[in-house]
Amino acid sequence: MLKECLENVRKTVPLVHNITNYVTVNDVANVLLACGGSPIMSDEAEDVEDITSVCGGLNINIGTLHKRSIEGMFRAGKKANELGHPVLLDPVGAGASALRTNTALELMKELKLAVIRGNISEIKTLALGSGTTKGVDADVADAVTEENLGEAAAFVKSFAKETGSLIAVTGAIDLVSDREKCCVIRNGRPEMGKITGTGCQLSGMMTAYVTANPENRLEAAAAAVCAMGLAGEIGWSRMQEGDGNATYRNRIIDAIYNMTGEELEKGAKYEIR
Repeated sequence: MLKECLENVRKTVPLVHNITNYVTVNDVANVLLACGGSPIMSDEAEDVEDITSVCGGLNINIGTLHKRSIEGMFRAGKKANELGHPVLLDPVGAGASALRTNTALELMKELKLAVIRGNISEIKTLALGSGTTKGVDADVADAVTEENLGEAAAFVKSFAKETGSLIAVTGAIDLVSDREKCCVIRNGRPEMGKITGTGCQLSGMMTAYVTANPENRLEAAAAAVCAMGLAGEIGWSRMQEGDGNATYRNRIIDAIYNMTGEELEKGAKYEIR
């Protein structure tokens, strides 16, 4: 199934509209190209409805909010809903400021979201309406561990049921859930946390996967998480003396570019709960 999800992205080349943050916008565009999709970036309110209309999916990332982009998010999201296109919300830093938290909660209220993807602190903030996110990183107290995995899986299933969205929680252990099933994914490397934007890249790639696999959105979202984590493992295995996090970022993107469906099926580490 993971193989089919990857191959459908390459076959259909989904065009993804990204309203994302200016820290990672270039990397998001490159990872979309690497996985087989096609990116468009626009956050201007007067532009976004036209752009969303020609795309297949919409990726909304609140990492560097400003008033113009917030208006663009709502306008693009409503147009995507009108057209039946999947919308992904990446609530970067929700819990770190009132503006981020309130914007994310309002987007959830006003838009039909196919996927909400964030770290556990951000997702808990949206579920509870408040949180303790430290910047854009998960609070250590919120980490998903082997010890609290059952509880965490039950929480994401419950939140998926409440919102009607797929919930993707990424960290050392990743969880992707609808209201009935939770995929527990253990791909990736801790060093991925030393690169700005791997989460933002994943949100762009996940939007492409979900857009290209409309009948199997849970599997598509899980496949994107597995592919990003596996690319982190492959990229790390190719690091050489003198390489650092800038090289590692490129090696991850290269690994996504070269990844086959067979390689993804073989390297994915996941279970269903």
